Amino acid sequence: MATHTKAGSNPHLKIAAGAMVCEDCELIGDITIGTRTVIHPKARIVADAGPIIIGDYNIIEELVTIQNISSAGENEGKVQIIGNNNVFEVGATVEAIRIGDHNVIESKAKVESKVEIANGCIIGAGCVLNICEHLPDNTVIYGVRCDRRIQRERPPAQTLQIDFLTKILPNYHYLMKPNLQPRPPAAVRK
Repeated sequence: MATHTKAGSNPHLKIAAGAMVCEDCELIGDITIGTRTVIHPKARIVADAGPIIIGDYNIIEELVTIQNISSAGENEGKVQIIGNNNVFEVGATVEAIRIGDHNVIESKAKVESKVEIANGCIIGAGCVLNICEHLPDNTVIYGVRCDRRIQRERPPAQTLQIDFLTKILPNYHYLMKPNLQPRPPAAVRK
Protein backbone atom coordinates (compact mmCIF):
# COMPACT_ATOMS: atom_id res chain seq x y z
CA MET A 1 0.00 0.00 0.00
CA ALA A 2 2.98 2.33 0.42
CA THR A 3 2.99 4.25 -2.84
CA HIS A 4 5.18 7.28 -2.84
CA THR A 5 5.37 11.00 -3.30
CA LYS A 6 4.92 12.35 -6.82
CA ALA A 7 1.40 12.59 -8.19
CA GLY A 8 2.30 10.48 -11.22
CA SER A 9 3.77 7.68 -9.13
CA ASN A 10 0.96 7.44 -6.55
CA PRO A 11 -2.19 6.23 -8.33
CA HIS A 12 -4.21 6.69 -5.11
CA LEU A 13 -3.39 10.41 -4.76
CA LYS A 14 -6.22 12.76 -5.69
CA ILE A 15 -5.53 16.50 -5.79
CA ALA A 16 -8.46 18.86 -6.42
CA ALA A 17 -8.18 21.79 -8.80
CA GLY A 18 -6.96 24.86 -6.94
CA ALA A 19 -4.96 22.93 -4.33
CA MET A 20 -1.27 23.83 -3.92
CA VAL A 21 0.80 20.72 -3.14
CA CYS A 22 4.58 21.09 -3.14
CA GLU A 23 6.45 18.22 -4.80
CA ASP A 24 8.90 18.10 -1.91
CA CYS A 25 6.41 16.48 0.46
CA GLU A 26 5.75 12.82 1.20
CA LEU A 27 2.31 11.48 0.29
CA ILE A 28 1.82 7.75 0.85
CA GLY A 29 -1.37 5.77 0.24
CA ASP A 30 -4.95 6.72 -0.64
CA ILE A 31 -5.12 10.49 -0.08
CA THR A 32 -7.67 13.04 -1.33
CA ILE A 33 -6.75 16.73 -1.09
CA GLY A 34 -9.51 19.36 -1.35
CA THR A 35 -9.55 22.57 -3.32
CA ARG A 36 -7.48 25.56 -2.11
CA THR A 37 -5.65 23.37 0.42
CA VAL A 38 -1.95 24.24 0.70
CA ILE A 39 0.64 21.57 1.56
CA HIS A 40 4.11 22.92 2.24
CA PRO A 41 7.40 21.18 1.44
CA LYS A 42 8.58 18.49 3.88
CA ALA A 43 5.04 17.75 5.07
CA ARG A 44 4.31 14.03 5.43
CA ILE A 45 0.88 12.45 4.94
CA VAL A 46 0.67 8.67 5.36
CA ALA A 47 -2.50 6.62 4.80
CA ASP A 48 -1.45 3.24 6.22
CA ALA A 49 -4.59 1.96 7.97
CA GLY A 50 -7.09 3.52 5.56
CA PRO A 51 -7.73 6.50 3.27
CA ILE A 52 -7.23 10.13 4.28
CA ILE A 53 -9.64 12.81 3.04
CA ILE A 54 -8.46 16.39 3.52
CA GLY A 55 -11.14 19.04 2.97
CA ASP A 56 -10.94 22.49 1.40
CA TYR A 57 -8.96 25.58 2.50
CA ASN A 58 -6.55 23.78 4.85
CA ILE A 59 -2.94 24.82 5.46
CA ILE A 60 -0.46 22.04 6.21
CA GLU A 61 2.92 23.57 7.04
CA GLU A 62 6.48 22.23 6.94
CA LEU A 63 7.36 19.07 8.90
CA VAL A 64 3.72 18.32 9.73
CA THR A 65 2.92 14.61 9.90
CA ILE A 66 -0.65 13.44 9.32
CA GLN A 67 -1.09 9.67 9.65
CA ASN A 68 -3.97 7.26 9.49
CA ILE A 69 -2.31 4.52 11.49
CA SER A 70 -3.64 1.42 13.14
CA SER A 71 -2.84 1.09 16.82
CA ALA A 72 -3.74 -2.49 17.82
CA GLY A 73 -5.97 -2.72 14.74
CA GLU A 74 -8.55 -0.22 16.02
CA ASN A 75 -8.40 2.14 13.00
CA GLU A 76 -7.84 -0.50 10.33
CA GLY A 77 -9.88 0.43 7.26
CA LYS A 78 -11.35 3.60 8.79
CA VAL A 79 -11.28 6.78 6.74
CA GLN A 80 -9.46 9.68 8.39
CA ILE A 81 -11.45 12.84 7.65
CA ILE A 82 -10.06 16.33 8.05
CA GLY A 83 -12.64 19.08 7.54
CA ASN A 84 -12.26 22.56 6.05
CA ASN A 85 -10.32 25.67 7.08
CA ASN A 86 -7.87 23.94 9.43
CA VAL A 87 -4.27 24.99 10.08
CA PHE A 88 -1.54 22.50 10.97
CA GLU A 89 1.52 24.44 12.11
CA VAL A 90 5.20 23.47 11.74
CA GLY A 91 6.12 20.11 13.25
CA ALA A 92 2.62 19.10 14.39
CA THR A 93 1.73 15.38 14.40
CA VAL A 94 -1.89 14.35 13.85
CA GLU A 95 -3.29 10.83 13.99
CA ALA A 96 -6.90 11.72 14.97
CA ILE A 97 -9.45 9.89 12.84
CA ARG A 98 -11.84 12.90 12.78
CA ILE A 99 -11.07 16.60 12.70
CA GLY A 100 -13.86 19.11 12.10
CA ASP A 101 -13.64 22.62 10.64
CA HIS A 102 -11.78 25.80 11.68
CA ASN A 103 -9.23 24.12 13.99
CA VAL A 104 -5.63 25.13 14.66
CA ILE A 105 -3.04 22.53 15.63
CA GLU A 106 -0.06 24.62 16.72
CA SER A 107 3.66 23.88 16.34
CA LYS A 108 4.96 20.61 17.79
CA ALA A 109 1.50 19.60 19.08
CA LYS A 110 0.61 15.92 18.91
CA VAL A 111 -2.91 14.53 18.57
CA GLU A 112 -3.04 10.73 18.76
CA SER A 113 -5.50 8.37 17.09
CA LYS A 114 -7.95 8.03 20.01
CA VAL A 115 -8.86 11.74 19.91
CA GLU A 116 -11.66 13.31 17.86
CA ILE A 117 -11.64 17.07 17.38
CA ALA A 118 -14.90 18.96 16.76
CA ASN A 119 -14.99 22.50 15.28
CA GLY A 120 -13.15 25.67 16.25
CA CYS A 121 -10.59 24.03 18.54
CA ILE A 122 -7.02 25.15 19.19
CA ILE A 123 -4.37 22.66 20.32
CA GLY A 124 -1.52 24.75 21.75
CA ALA A 125 2.15 24.50 20.87
CA GLY A 126 3.75 21.37 22.29
CA CYS A 127 0.52 19.98 23.77
CA VAL A 128 0.01 16.20 23.56
CA LEU A 129 -3.44 14.59 23.45
CA ASN A 130 -3.17 10.85 23.91
CA ILE A 131 -6.28 9.67 25.78
CA CYS A 132 -9.58 8.57 24.24
CA GLU A 133 -11.74 11.70 24.07
CA HIS A 134 -13.97 13.84 21.87
CA LEU A 135 -13.12 17.54 22.15
CA PRO A 136 -16.24 19.72 22.12
CA ASP A 137 -16.55 22.77 19.84
CA ASN A 138 -14.29 25.76 20.56
CA THR A 139 -12.02 23.96 23.03
CA VAL A 140 -8.61 25.53 23.61
CA ILE A 141 -5.81 23.37 25.01
CA TYR A 142 -2.73 25.28 26.10
CA GLY A 143 0.32 25.35 28.35
CA VAL A 144 2.71 22.81 29.81
CA ARG A 145 -0.10 20.99 31.67
CA CYS A 146 -2.45 21.07 28.65
CA ASP A 147 -5.00 23.22 30.49
CA ARG A 148 -8.40 23.62 28.85
CA ARG A 149 -11.01 26.27 28.34
CA ILE A 150 -13.84 27.04 25.92
CA GLN A 151 -13.52 30.10 23.69
CA ARG A 152 -16.52 32.12 22.57
CA GLU A 153 -15.74 32.11 18.85
CA ARG A 154 -13.92 29.76 16.55
CA PRO A 155 -10.62 30.79 14.92
CA PRO A 156 -11.06 32.81 11.72
CA ALA A 157 -10.58 31.26 8.29
CA GLN A 158 -7.09 31.71 6.82
CA THR A 159 -8.28 32.92 3.41
CA LEU A 160 -5.77 35.79 3.18
CA GLN A 161 -2.91 33.47 4.14
CA ILE A 162 -3.99 30.96 1.48
CA ASP A 163 -4.19 33.74 -1.13
CA PHE A 164 -0.66 34.85 -0.20
CA LEU A 165 0.74 31.29 -0.30
CA THR A 166 -0.96 30.65 -3.65
CA LYS A 167 1.00 33.56 -5.12
CA ILE A 168 4.35 32.91 -3.40
CA LEU A 169 4.81 29.11 -3.34
CA PRO A 170 5.00 28.64 -7.13
CA ASN A 171 7.93 31.10 -7.24
CA TYR A 172 10.08 28.93 -4.96
CA HIS A 173 8.79 25.34 -5.18
CA TYR A 174 7.67 22.83 -7.79
CA LEU A 175 4.01 21.95 -7.41
CA MET A 176 2.10 18.75 -8.14
CA LYS A 177 -0.56 18.98 -10.81
CA PRO A 178 -4.20 18.61 -9.77
CA ASN A 179 -5.86 15.46 -11.10
CA LEU A 180 -9.46 16.06 -9.94
CA GLN A 181 -11.70 18.49 -11.76
CA PRO A 182 -13.83 20.94 -9.77
CA ARG A 183 -17.29 19.72 -8.87
CA PRO A 184 -20.03 21.27 -10.99
CA PRO A 185 -22.45 23.45 -9.02
CA ALA A 186 -25.54 21.64 -7.79
CA ALA A 187 -28.53 21.97 -10.08
CA VAL A 188 -31.08 24.47 -8.87
CA ARG A 189 -34.65 23.15 -8.80
CA LYS A 190 -37.53 25.49 -9.36
